[in-house]
Amino acid sequence: MSRRRFFRPFLIAFLFFVAGGLPQVKSTDSRAGGEMLMIKAVTELRASDNGHFVTTASINNQDVDVLVDTGASAVALSYDDARKVGLRPGNLTFDVPVSTANGLTKAARVTLDEVEIDGVRVRDVPGMVLPDGAMNGSLLGMSFLSRLSSFKIEDGVLYLRK
Repeated sequence: MSRRRFFRPFLIAFLFFVAGGLPQVKSTDSRAGGEMLMIKAVTELRASDNGHFVTTASINNQDVDVLVDTGASAVALSYDDARKVGLRPGNLTFDVPVSTANGLTKAARVTLDEVEIDGVRVRDVPGMVLPDGAMNGSLLGMSFLSRLSSFKIEDGVLYLRK
């Protein structure tokens, strides 16, 4: 094997790394009868000093600070964050019993058009909106995380892969 052929894949990988590009995986789609290029989006979140994973997510194209919570069954938005992302919480029906750190309350079911963290994007995400004052901040729960191809925590870093 020539030296040039050997180093070419490493050079390409290095350029993607330097440019912040995403890894790509080629796959054959037998239904379409040809090759397609699938992009795998990956991001890393470092734990804060208290061990929690806090980040900014784009929800319906609006930035929202969220706590990533594997113990939460759904994306749970505070009333204020729901308003920020255009959900009009005053028009929602709060009829789903939920248990929060502040006690029992009733939430409203919603579907979020899109939730994205650093290129890791999921569309049509089930979520909940909590009543005004029921929760400070928002949670990014399993209705988002379970739609990823994988997520794991290792050495204080949460890896998300779509």
